[in-house]
Amino acid sequence: MFPHVCVSSQQEPSLYTVKAVLILDNDGERLYAKYYDDTYPSVKEQKAFEKNIFSKTHRTDSEIALLEGLTVVYKSNIDLFFYVVGSSHENELMLMAVLNCLFDSLSQMLRKNVERRALLENMEGLFLAVDEIVDGGVILESDPQQVVHRVALRGEDVPYSEQTVTQVIAGCKNYLHWTFSSAGFAWVELWPAW
Repeated sequence: MFPHVCVSSQQEPSLYTVKAVLILDNDGERLYAKYYDDTYPSVKEQKAFEKNIFSKTHRTDSEIALLEGLTVVYKSNIDLFFYVVGSSHENELMLMAVLNCLFDSLSQMLRKNVERRALLENMEGLFLAVDEIVDGGVILESDPQQVVHRVALRGEDVPYSEQTVTQVIAGCKNYLHWTFSSAGFAWVELWPAW
């Protein structure tokens, strides 16, 4: 008669796919953690979740786990463990794309030296990279080349007090070139090329 129809109770699609990005060391201690919702509102709950996630994943070779009703994708390298957390119904491939983008971006920024000491020395780059990849739980970028490029551009916005004289002169030269060009004047090179 009528074919059997199964009604799915899937949730509405959402752009908010990432619940957390975590980096732990080989002892399970937090080096970096950014939570994008209130699944774990207190630091105590976050640390307990991180301890649980590390104990379940640090000795396995798989890349995906379901823990506490959440999908966790992870990767380890030398003395670091990288985690991207999403809801239980989240697409693992999207979460894995975020994880791979983060790892590959850091690998390029740290010149393939992705280990604890190098990461701690370059935390500002890590913060910028994560902010370029995920914002408020929404995936913005999955191309590591674009992330590294944008992080490098943000790094150029250093206050004048922290720049060398050559950097300040080059910045002024670029500004003047842009100003004269936009006003319709031809730019003549007066300063020597540094």
